[in-house]
Amino acid sequence: MFEAPHSILLCEISRHAIETPDKIALVEGDTRVTYAQLMANIEMTAHAMHSLGLKSGDRIVLAAQKELGFVYHYFAAHLLGVVNVVVDVASPRERLDYIISVVKPSALFSSGLEVVQGVACYSFNRPEPEEGQLLDTELPTIAADDVADVMFTTGTTGVPKGVCLTHANIAGSAGNTNGFIGTCSGDIEALALPLSHSFGLGRLRCVLMKGATLVLVGNFANLKSFFSVLDTWHVTGFGMVPAVWQYIKRLSGRRIARFADQLRYIEIGSAALPVEDKLLLMELFPNTRLCMHYGLTEASRAMFTEFHSHSDNLDTVGRPASPFVEATVRDDDGNPVANGVDGEICVRGNMVTWSYFKPEDNADSFYGDWFRTGDWGHRDDNGDFYLTGRKKELINVGGEKVSPATIEDAIRSLGVTDCACIAVPDPNGVLGEVPKAFLQKGDNQMDIDDIKNQLGRMLPPHEIPVEWEWVDSIPRTASGKIQRLKLKQ
Repeated sequence: MFEAPHSILLCEISRHAIETPDKIALVEGDTRVTYAQLMANIEMTAHAMHSLGLKSGDRIVLAAQKELGFVYHYFAAHLLGVVNVVVDVASPRERLDYIISVVKPSALFSSGLEVVQGVACYSFNRPEPEEGQLLDTELPTIAADDVADVMFTTGTTGVPKGVCLTHANIAGSAGNTNGFIGTCSGDIEALALPLSHSFGLGRLRCVLMKGATLVLVGNFANLKSFFSVLDTWHVTGFGMVPAVWQYIKRLSGRRIARFADQLRYIEIGSAALPVEDKLLLMELFPNTRLCMHYGLTEASRAMFTEFHSHSDNLDTVGRPASPFVEATVRDDDGNPVANGVDGEICVRGNMVTWSYFKPEDNADSFYGDWFRTGDWGHRDDNGDFYLTGRKKELINVGGEKVSPATIEDAIRSLGVTDCACIAVPDPNGVLGEVPKAFLQKGDNQMDIDDIKNQLGRMLPPHEIPVEWEWVDSIPRTASGKIQRLKLKQ
């Protein structure tokens, strides 16, 4: 069995394969994979990849599918020092072509993805090496600080950026997360999140690092099937984004509460969750750790809050995830600001990227070793952090910085199905920028004048939108983040 000192993740998987070889690591449909089988398959896949001529430092594109083949290839690349560029198999072709043009991969692995011109393409389903054909070559020297993965941002505020994450980064994030949530070897987790995004891929790493069991689930679309998995496997934890919670709540009401006694934890993240939903989750799951993370692809799980222990302060995004993470708030010149004063939230720690793939993307991304998140907010005297909005999306109304999220929360509280706000030029040419609100059409469409009158009791005058437009839907990413850039087109 290979040693991989550069990868704590692989070391832990290898340890579990030795100490608990018959423990189930992964479940896909009717297939059960033990830790011994998982490590053997990783080595056999690494042998096959090496036979293709792939070597340390090469980049490969993995079109992520929630299947065992993807998992084997993902970790096999880590074993060889090959860099994974993980993409969504359902990505628009324009995005995929852009990523390939940037990273110039040596190969692409997928299931069902169309052939990409000029790139050697292989299937996750290609025949596995014969039994016993494990990796038999001497590995080159690979360092923990070498790049393991390149994850591209969703591009909500511009062109997607490739985020370089080292072996140490991804292990650090998994360790921080497990430490806060309390994941243990006895847990059984259902993974319905996509593996092409930081959240879902992070859950895979967290579970396998702890020697627990991960049940791969298609998605949340079929709630009956998801609930059946929770029941059959006596699942103790899962992760979800706020948009999924809205879906579960709408389709199942309070029925998910029947799993309250068996669920030890639920991790939530990737977008904001209204306080009323946090209170409802606390009511439905009184003894479950309800952990919500804050972070970006560049700084995964930088902060956490747990609803029950923070029940008197559900507006916060929490505190640094572990002693290995630090956070601060800085002004436009990079100087720390006092508690209670808004500025840009900056983080540093073992999970924070050191660079983007394209060097030019690093401009204005760091204050020394502090990563600039682009999020505007503040810290209170207790050390809790609060978000105001994305710095690039703040609306400058006559010198007053206005958060679109603040306006959106107020509008949604009035019963509007969904909405989004952006900055537009002041039609009177006085204030520079003013808010414009896009409202999603619904069955009971409210009158704009009524909305404005009610907002007058909730927001100061300069935060009330000047322009309004009804739209069929609000553009969002797969994880539920509003794509305001599309509203400006």
